[in-house]
Amino acid sequence: MPKKDSFNVAIIGAGAIGLDHIQSFKLHPAARVTALAEVSPVRGREAADRFNIPHLVTDYRKLLSRPDIDVVSIALPNYLHAKVALAALRAGKHVMVDKPMATNARDAAKLVAAAKQGKRLLMVGQNIRFTPDVQTAKQLVTAGVLGEVYHAKTAWTRRSGIPRIGSWFTQKRYAGGGCTYDIGVHALDRCLYLLGEFDAAAVSGQTYTQLGNRGQGNGGWGRSEINPRAPFDVDDLSLALIKLKSGRTVLLEASWAAHQPEPDYNGTQLFGTEAGLILPPLKLCRPSKQGYVTELVTPRADLVTPNRMVHFIDCLLGKAKPHVPATESLAVQKILDAIYLSARTGREVRIR
Repeated sequence: MPKKDSFNVAIIGAGAIGLDHIQSFKLHPAARVTALAEVSPVRGREAADRFNIPHLVTDYRKLLSRPDIDVVSIALPNYLHAKVALAALRAGKHVMVDKPMATNARDAAKLVAAAKQGKRLLMVGQNIRFTPDVQTAKQLVTAGVLGEVYHAKTAWTRRSGIPRIGSWFTQKRYAGGGCTYDIGVHALDRCLYLLGEFDAAAVSGQTYTQLGNRGQGNGGWGRSEINPRAPFDVDDLSLALIKLKSGRTVLLEASWAAHQPEPDYNGTQLFGTEAGLILPPLKLCRPSKQGYVTELVTPRADLVTPNRMVHFIDCLLGKAKPHVPATESLAVQKILDAIYLSARTGREVRIR
């Protein structure tokens, strides 16, 4: 693959996440957002005019056939992630896809295989990995400050944060899943990244739909159309016990809507033999000669490029190695599958 010093980017989807993709790619001087695909003519024209994007289409397939497009960035409902990403990879494009990678591990594996075969970069937009507190925490874990880390708790829970009841987010046929796919995946990915281990041996999970189906817990995220008659048939709270192949354990909790004191909690806690760690804010918990102490740690902002799209272009330029390897995202997808299967069957799911 010949080296290039600039890349033409096509964005597929002009919803709230799509606008974030556009703005993020524009931060890199070697990226040119030259095309946009959006099924809504109104939403597409608004975005194209706002960001001065010269080419606008309603059918994304018209962009995949263009040889001048180097990168395709996918910001679509979950059920389209794998379909569009696979088509883009087979068309020879580098692909950035928003989380979750797919709605099942079988499709996610096809993406990994296609990227490898075509020698193209495939990355999932797990943006929380790029934050200074997570990067600093990773440095502490790698340096052995915590000793042997044997257990972790990770969660993203909201009191009232459903992404607009009646949108595609709250319909299983479009979203595949609810809060587990939307925000639980972030909490899980962050935790496994800090542990440095992604392969699970077994998962016990449970999902609930208790408030959203009653019209409670509505939030304001997104720009998608609302169908007031659409069923709310996804989870608004979930939890899982994940046993990793090393024997370590992870307790995951996610909710869009729950009667909790905090409007929004998004954090991870690691338990080691020498110290514990919790973030955010980033703190170390450990014994000392003066007694037990909780030490606030200042995150370092210089450890990694904080924007996932800027990082993606840096990888294409050869300035960085992919910070979110596609194989790790596939492993995360396998765990997500297992959570839902365990919830349906009431049994622990073994992962091969």
